[in-house]
Amino acid sequence: MSYEWTTHILRGEGLQDFRNLEVWKRSHSLTLELYRVTSKFPSNELYGMTSQIRRAAASVPANIAEGCGRYGNAELTRFLRIAIGSSSELEYHVLLAYDLGYIGKEEYEELTVRVVEVRRMLIGLSNRTRTDR
Repeated sequence: MSYEWTTHILRGEGLQDFRNLEVWKRSHSLTLELYRVTSKFPSNELYGMTSQIRRAAASVPANIAEGCGRYGNAELTRFLRIAIGSSSELEYHVLLAYDLGYIGKEEYEELTVRVVEVRRMLIGLSNRTRTDR
């Protein structure tokens, strides 16, 4: 994550370009990968597991983007916390896809590592932007 970008956020300047955040880049990349993975799911899961994973995955970078488009750290932090919740939901859906046999063990482990990494980055950024300290 860019130190300069974080400094602007911590000063409360808001309205930053979300594309500059490493956590957004990683969550966007993960979302694209999950779209590819879920395209191989059974067609009867289109409105079930496929939809749930895609929605939870896209929610993470979308909430980062929305928070960056708001003014002030309090609102940014609120949207980062929503993204954290979505990442936890996503982690569960990836586990469920594995348990249902839709993805293999190696793919499950790789995706889980990436989801957890994004969540840790979100928590770190959220802790730095919190105004209720």
